[in-house]
Amino acid sequence: MCRRILAVMFIILVLAVAAAAWAYNYYNRMLEPAAPGAAEEYRIIVIPSGASTGYIASLLYEEGLIQNELAFRFYVHRHDVSRDFVAGQYRLSPAMSVEQITGQIRAGDVYVETLWFTIPEGYTIKAIAARLAETGLVSKDQVLEIADEPPADLKEEFPFLQKIDDPDVDYLLEGYLFPDTYEVYSDAGLEDLLKIMLRRTDQVIGEDYRQQAEELSLSLHEVLTVASLIEREARVDHERAVIAGVIYNRLKINQRLQIDATIQYILGETKEFLTYDDLEVESPYNTYQNEGLPPGPIAAPGEASINAALYPEATDYYYYNYKYDDSGEHYFSKTYDEHLENVRRAEENLD
Repeated sequence: MCRRILAVMFIILVLAVAAAAWAYNYYNRMLEPAAPGAAEEYRIIVIPSGASTGYIASLLYEEGLIQNELAFRFYVHRHDVSRDFVAGQYRLSPAMSVEQITGQIRAGDVYVETLWFTIPEGYTIKAIAARLAETGLVSKDQVLEIADEPPADLKEEFPFLQKIDDPDVDYLLEGYLFPDTYEVYSDAGLEDLLKIMLRRTDQVIGEDYRQQAEELSLSLHEVLTVASLIEREARVDHERAVIAGVIYNRLKINQRLQIDATIQYILGETKEFLTYDDLEVESPYNTYQNEGLPPGPIAAPGEASINAALYPEATDYYYYNYKYDDSGEHYFSKTYDEHLENVRRAEENLD
């Protein structure tokens, strides 16, 4: 009789151990990712303040982020982490384990939606305003208004804006919003967008560039103005420094720059061929009619053009004209007679 009882108890013990082992293994499997192969899939969930473990478990299960609500609740209770949960919006994947999910919620690693926008090199402030308006965060008119007269706090944060004192400058921020690809929060305001671009400009114009500008006796405003001319005139990188050299050569002898890009800036359009009437348009930006640099930048220059403006190539060239041969290059010449000959060659290429 005793042997029979012992046998029964042994069988019960074995079954209990087996059941416990099965339950433990099942529990651990339930803590694994709900969909291991869905690493590129995400769910946005919002955990309100004061949410119970049961509420969070139900929310995660309904979104397909966990396999079992009870297993999640047991895990949270076992590790005593419920009091560490931080309310907020989270971006979670079904490929995350329960440990990873709870870890993110405990860390308060909340998700804030962002958006991307790109400002290409050579964009004018009007084109930049239109591109920013495409984000839906601001209007074009708002950008142009603040670009014309930035608020005091913006000037205070970026002192180089305070040094722009030419009354003929169309837009104070023209040329100062660095062309690049940016990621911003989806609730960013206008000043947020401008500050991130101005900080990028300040970053690019580092100490080495500032020292080089001093050696050339140029202000930052003049550097960006020259760089913007290069940006709009050069079509291939290896000519940027050469074009910069031509600009400085002309400035040294007080020869008018006669840069077509400044006329296009005034007209507000890029015309392949300018007319004589175009060249006579009245504006301080007209480098056919006025000596020296225009009042300010005519576009947003990239770093390659800024570098060329600071490190021009020393040449005897005073003229250049586009080849019109699909190379993107220019003919460079030392004298006006050579320039006229190059104009004839360009016309032949065009024909």
